[in-house]
Amino acid sequence: MTSLAHQQTAPSRAVGIETLGMTKVFGSLTALDDVSIRVAPGSFHALLGENGAGKSTLVKCVMGFYQPTRGTLLVNGNEETVASPRAAHSLGIGMVYQHFTLVPSLTAAENLVISRADAPQVIDWQKERQALSDFLQTTPFRVPLDVPVSSLSAGEKQKLEILKQLYLDQRFLILDEPTSVLTPDEADEVLGLVQDMTKAGDLTVLMITHKFREVTSYADEVTVLRQGKMIGGGKVGEISVADMSTMMIGETQIRERAARSQTSKKTLKLELAGLFAENNEEAPAIEAISLKVHKGEILGIAGVSGNGQSELIEVLSGQRIPSDGRIFVDKKPYEPTRQHMDQFKVFGFSEEPLRNAAVPRMSVAENMAFRTFDKSPISPFKGWLSPPPMRERARELISAYRVKTPTPDEPIENLSGGNVQRAILARELSGTVDILIVANPCFGLDFASVAEIRAQIMDQRNKGAAVLLVSEDLDEILELSDTVAVMSEGRITYSSPIAETDRATVGHAMAGQHA
Repeated sequence: MTSLAHQQTAPSRAVGIETLGMTKVFGSLTALDDVSIRVAPGSFHALLGENGAGKSTLVKCVMGFYQPTRGTLLVNGNEETVASPRAAHSLGIGMVYQHFTLVPSLTAAENLVISRADAPQVIDWQKERQALSDFLQTTPFRVPLDVPVSSLSAGEKQKLEILKQLYLDQRFLILDEPTSVLTPDEADEVLGLVQDMTKAGDLTVLMITHKFREVTSYADEVTVLRQGKMIGGGKVGEISVADMSTMMIGETQIRERAARSQTSKKTLKLELAGLFAENNEEAPAIEAISLKVHKGEILGIAGVSGNGQSELIEVLSGQRIPSDGRIFVDKKPYEPTRQHMDQFKVFGFSEEPLRNAAVPRMSVAENMAFRTFDKSPISPFKGWLSPPPMRERARELISAYRVKTPTPDEPIENLSGGNVQRAILARELSGTVDILIVANPCFGLDFASVAEIRAQIMDQRNKGAAVLLVSEDLDEILELSDTVAVMSEGRITYSSPIAETDRATVGHAMAGQHA
């Protein structure tokens, strides 16, 4: 591993890579098929593609986690065999992962020093802090060195992850969805700083992202993968967002965005009154949450992950007991029991449905019947379950919601993520819905599934349902909501009709900047 002293005296240099015919086969599956891309030194290159397109397989081959079945990797024009991540690091190639890899209880300085292979057993902190201070002067990133990482903001943690790679003299960085846990302001700051380094020739970046706004604002070039193949790409500015989208999805039919119908009368349906709850460590998670959702309204709750949204959804779904506060539906006391959900027609779905809304090893038909298994015709006699009507109803829902499954008897865990979500969607929306509670409904899904689910949510709103939408995707909140609220540190810190606010204002509120 390069020593710190060498890092500070060596000239900055960006590393360029090129893959030639990169192919990776797993049994009968060709995950990567003859992919050739060039990422020039000092460039900011975006890598786009749906889930399963081959993006992760490609970067794992570059990083040495996988050995390609066929193909060649060139680093600065030289053919290299990358047998392991350590070998990649020795070539100046590093990766910043979607989830933080820092040790929360240690300071930023401690995280940096222990990341070195040559870190001394006994650390001279006076010497190291001076060296770190000198190193920071060579980068545009500023992070407090002497506070625990757990007290840093998400933006500061992401900066520290990048700093760690620069500290280790990695000059080709793979950024995997680098802004997924950042506010819009933090995302723009981090990507702006990275872009400055590429323009100065100090760094090369290959960024995996699904956000076209980031591609058009920061990248120089883009490459699009689909089903393991390179479909196309080009210079940003010479290729439109529509072209990128078409390359990603091919001939897949995308449902058009549902129109928002106008509602005149505001009838209160769902009210949260002073809700409090603790997290698993018995610390306050949500405090004094008070919200009102009206018939025919989508109230969107924006916020960075970890600000109490998960605990709020768990309270509303009956998975977490509140320590104080009340819930009312139609001004009547409501508890999230199966009986009340059925009585008040309260439905919902969320991210990670296999963990939160389904039994993985049970069949698609059985999972679709969770709401109706004790009702006629599936249960014609109390306590008796009749499989034929259950399967017939499942076939109807599979067809109506375009769930791709071999049969209704297929274990739901065998379906793709988008089809699991469609199956749960079919179950939750197949009857009359008065209240819909959804959390990150499109997380990790392909374009076609995202369009379908967002259109279904808008359809329910247009039919008169009161919708509470919790999402970490600000674009989703802005597209769907009639009213937007921001959740920060377990509290609602901002609320506004969507027509009276904008992306920047909501983003500032997410960052804790209140007007």
